[in-house]
Amino acid sequence: MTFEYTAEQRLLCDSVRKMLKEIATPEYIRATDREGRYPYEVYDGFVKLGLIAMAFPEAYGGLGGDLMDFVAVSEEIGKVSYDYLGGYGTSVFNGINLLHNGSEEQKRRFIPKLINGEIRMSIAMTEPGAGSDAGAMRTTAKRDGDHWVLNGQKVFSTGSGARDNVISLYAKTDNDVNYKKGISLFLIDNTTPGLELRKLDTLGRRSIGTYEIFLDNVRVPADRLVGEVNQGWKYMMSGLQLERMMTTAGYCGAAQSVVDLALKYATERVQFGQPIGDFQAIAHMLADMQTEVEAARMLMLKAAWEVSNKRDALKTLSMAKLFASETYIKAANNGMQIMGGYGYIMEYDMQRHFREARSTTIAAGTSQMQRNIIARQMGLKPR
Repeated sequence: MTFEYTAEQRLLCDSVRKMLKEIATPEYIRATDREGRYPYEVYDGFVKLGLIAMAFPEAYGGLGGDLMDFVAVSEEIGKVSYDYLGGYGTSVFNGINLLHNGSEEQKRRFIPKLINGEIRMSIAMTEPGAGSDAGAMRTTAKRDGDHWVLNGQKVFSTGSGARDNVISLYAKTDNDVNYKKGISLFLIDNTTPGLELRKLDTLGRRSIGTYEIFLDNVRVPADRLVGEVNQGWKYMMSGLQLERMMTTAGYCGAAQSVVDLALKYATERVQFGQPIGDFQAIAHMLADMQTEVEAARMLMLKAAWEVSNKRDALKTLSMAKLFASETYIKAANNGMQIMGGYGYIMEYDMQRHFREARSTTIAAGTSQMQRNIIARQMGLKPR
């Protein structure tokens, strides 16, 4: 395996970097964060640059890219804003899940619209009483003629309130069997009657938005059922690998930005007649931060290589997700310490990283769940 992106992928990253520099200026990022405003201009940039199309086969209007292209782009977006990566990544991995599990009619109906920016996609799995415990899901879908009728509640659904969004929503379709055999996946427009969205007021990741979803007799046409009825658990698990690959790449990119910000400050801030980075206490903090970020990145690339080569990547991907998320939090915490009072001021970006990082050991599978998965892969039986 190689630890470098190809020449083509580096050029792709250069294009992403240039686009983000033009649109997602520091002032723009701070404004969308402060106002809780969706970065539609940035998302349009993703579409125009072909970043959505890249992930899909040419047969559906895509560019036929591979997983490593997706990882490279995710890492680059993460360097600018881990929050913005949520808008890009959720559309792509939900679209890929549809590509793998949807009907031919669904793929030809939705994927070209996703590629050209007519629609976005998000996911709704978590419920107030069903987070890591997906078996506790209570949202139901019952067949009624040529429709399904859905009732229930979802929470922590990233980006579901964006314009023209289609929600990939999981619901119980058979309460008499084990949950792994009784869940189905539906595609629901976020403007469907009976569906109510409430944006949550969160500490960080405020622009893409995290939503609570209420479903009151929401009628969904039968052709919005993805794949086969009661096969949603399988579709959910297949989609999670790509989601965790995306988030892990984003953690690495964001954590590197934290190191870069802290290093720049440490070389410019002078105290007692010298840059504070020349004091051993600060220099060692920065050295440890860079080492840990690089280690997280190597683990992320190994996981990406395993997934790309159709290896059993569960253990490596879980380790990468665990380590990279905790590295981002640790780096942001140290970055705040290095910058002192300036890190605490809203016009500096370190505080945003500090807030955004805190969600990473919770979202896309908690650190505790990742440790359970790793332990089971080692032959242990954690309870």
